[in-house]
Amino acid sequence: VNLVESGGGLVQAGGTLKLSCITSEELTDGIWAVAWFHQAPGKGREGISAISGDSTAWYADSVKGRFTISSDNAKNTVYLEMRSLKPEDTGVYYCATDQIGDMLGGTELQESNYDFWGQGIQVTVSS
Repeated sequence: VNLVESGGGLVQAGGTLKLSCITSEELTDGIWAVAWFHQAPGKGREGISAISGDSTAWYADSVKGRFTISSDNAKNTVYLEMRSLKPEDTGVYYCATDQIGDMLGGTELQESNYDFWGQGIQVTVSS
């Protein structure tokens, strides 16, 4: 399983950025969930959003109302649109995937649920 993130960069506070994650797995088969994780400088990875094959989405409270996850199953691509960005959103963003059938309900944002990871991409929000 391979995942490749793109779309990171430098943006001013209040700005918008859209990340993409291309996965080698077929999203249309409904087996896989894809999640985005944020790792702030000097901290661990936090699950911020996830989406299943039927487009059910989950969000961490820290990004609810500002970030939107979506998928284009025909392109095996998951997007994370980030709006109203804050300096504390700075960090490395990772996408990850694993089989949703193995996850307990309510745990879709837990790092331990995901075995397959992208290389990560840097997002820097300037104040």
